Amino acid sequence: MPTLNVALIGYGYAGRTLHAPLLAHTPGLRLAAIVSSKAEQVAAEWPEATRYADPEALFADKTIDLVVIATPNDSHVPLARQALQAGKHVVVDKPFTPTLAEARELEALAQRCGRVLSVFQNRRWDADYLTLKAAIEGGTLGRVVHFESHYDRYRPKVLPRWREQPGAGSGLWYDLGPHLVDQALQLFGLPETVFADLAAMRDGALATDYFHVQLRYADKRVILHGANLVSGGVPRFAVHGTRASYVKYGLDTQEADLKKGLLPGGEGWGCDPLPGTLYTRGENDSECSRPLPNLDGEYRRYYEAIHAAIADGAPNPVTAAEAIGVMAVIETAQASSAAGVALALEPHQENRNEH
Repeated sequence: MPTLNVALIGYGYAGRTLHAPLLAHTPGLRLAAIVSSKAEQVAAEWPEATRYADPEALFADKTIDLVVIATPNDSHVPLARQALQAGKHVVVDKPFTPTLAEARELEALAQRCGRVLSVFQNRRWDADYLTLKAAIEGGTLGRVVHFESHYDRYRPKVLPRWREQPGAGSGLWYDLGPHLVDQALQLFGLPETVFADLAAMRDGALATDYFHVQLRYADKRVILHGANLVSGGVPRFAVHGTRASYVKYGLDTQEADLKKGLLPGGEGWGCDPLPGTLYTRGENDSECSRPLPNLDGEYRRYYEAIHAAIADGAPNPVTAAEAIGVMAVIETAQASSAAGVALALEPHQENRNEH
């Protein structure tokens, strides 16, 4: 297996907590360089990685095969553009770009440069999502008619960080929305219309901290919801089909484990101990329920697939075309919320998945 040299740009929360440990513990990948202003911290935590103060010096390093961009959202496009033009393969943390037009621009550039361009959608490898996906594809729920996906948390204080300030790509819809949109599109393809309510609810909020988005399909409704003033009591998933319902509480454990400093692949890694519940109806309309044990989650599968895509020409695990579909929904939702009406989704036809 050839080893690919990887450079990480950005050592904030996403770079330090998610990308660095996942890259370092994926076979075939070597975390060779980090671009960050936090030189002392990087040197202490990754002493074998070359440290760069600015991306330009990194792009000139001919030993680097893959560049991972984990910087503020408004810098994704210029950094990805420079990396591709320097001949590097590129992974961009979600959201892909601030606008749909920029997403299409980067896809076209990657095609011209002949390089792999991918978006880090780690939550395709959440334990609960993998479990739910298998149940839907296996027919356990029958035909899904109502799909509700929540990513709620309790963060009442507005913090002085870029994610919570006004600007391109800021706010909760751009932060958490891409996760929920991507999962929904993987299951059901692109919707016909989008109806959204985006708002700033907290005292002193300067950016979106609440979203309630309905994706409308001919035969189902998909609700995506996220808010920063939810203390608890809301399921992560509530899905209803013609044969059964599935309700799941609690988030996948991998990010929490990484925050604790646990290493990917260690004992219990990817194991969500809180199963979802499968509800059916028996004779006389009596309710029957049973736990549906979780499959194991594994974020490293994303980077394993990236290695295979670069080294062996295997399929890209998250293509730019798929990311364009996500950005189409993100942008349409913003317009829908501003107008107060449902809006048709009309991305390029090649991005419409059939399910």
